[in-house]
Amino acid sequence: MNIIVPMAGRGSRLRPHTLTTPKPLVKVGGKPIVQRLVEDIAKISTEKIDEIAFIIGDFGKQVETDLLDIASSLGATGKIYHQTEPLGTAHAVHCAKESLHGPVIIAFADTLFRANFTIDPNVDGILWVKQIEDPSAFGVVKMNDQGHIVEFVEKPKEFVSDLAMIGVYYFKYGEKLKEEIDYLIEHDIIKGGEYQLPDALRNLTQKNYVFVPGEVSAWMDCGNKAVTVETNQRILDFDHEDGINNVEEHQNENSVIIQPCFIGKNVKIVNSVVGPNVSIGEHSVVTDSRIANSIIGEETIVKGVYLKNSMIGNKAEVNGKSQDLSIGDYSKIEL
Repeated sequence: MNIIVPMAGRGSRLRPHTLTTPKPLVKVGGKPIVQRLVEDIAKISTEKIDEIAFIIGDFGKQVETDLLDIASSLGATGKIYHQTEPLGTAHAVHCAKESLHGPVIIAFADTLFRANFTIDPNVDGILWVKQIEDPSAFGVVKMNDQGHIVEFVEKPKEFVSDLAMIGVYYFKYGEKLKEEIDYLIEHDIIKGGEYQLPDALRNLTQKNYVFVPGEVSAWMDCGNKAVTVETNQRILDFDHEDGINNVEEHQNENSVIIQPCFIGKNVKIVNSVVGPNVSIGEHSVVTDSRIANSIIGEETIVKGVYLKNSMIGNKAEVNGKSQDLSIGDYSKIEL
């Protein structure tokens, strides 16, 4: 089975953190979002992962190397494809058309999830969905009496369903999806200036391919600073429940760590209280501070600060008193 991960967007809503780091490589719980995504799929999948294809923008050679290493760590072959224009979800998937064959999972790298990943061999596809209170901001699915998905509606103004698509799909035959996306592109079927994946899915259901919903127990967004901090909290909670030790070798002087936390290698914590729900990247220094429910990047210095619900980038410096910050890489703040 192949995994295809569209991740070409830079993530403008998460600026300034995505000015230097593509959103899927922003770390939550000490790991890049995209790494957690593919690791979670590989961990719960009953089928062997043969290939992981990453669809990226112009992120540079180091990012490509890091992504190939992620695939290799899971025993899969990594492939890099490029999407040079933001022409929609179907177009993004089409950029990896060479990997659209056999059983395929498509997972958009802007959310994390926990789900029942049992794949029914009698269906043609699975779309993982989450029941939500306000479906008007999401793409939703509508089902028939047999529990099969029969319609896809993008951001419905009137209620048609409360089952939102989370951006994770399974296709028994990747070739069939490729044929439908080829058709959209060849006939220039565009909505809102983009080729939409639900249009290809709708064509498949109209040809009597059977798609069913997959059950999701947790759906975590990383779209902006507030929800990314919240996702960090939930990931740390899950890791803690699973017995994963996220405290690596570091220096602790007269300080307290309140779990769950991620403490990276060679972090130095002095006269401080850290936690709960805090991630600190490697080689960072925290002194005379109280930090809770926050993400601190790598090689960052935090001194004399009370931080809560904050996100601080890499190689930054924060010195003073504050409670809620969103500071990008290489920034320096004195208060």
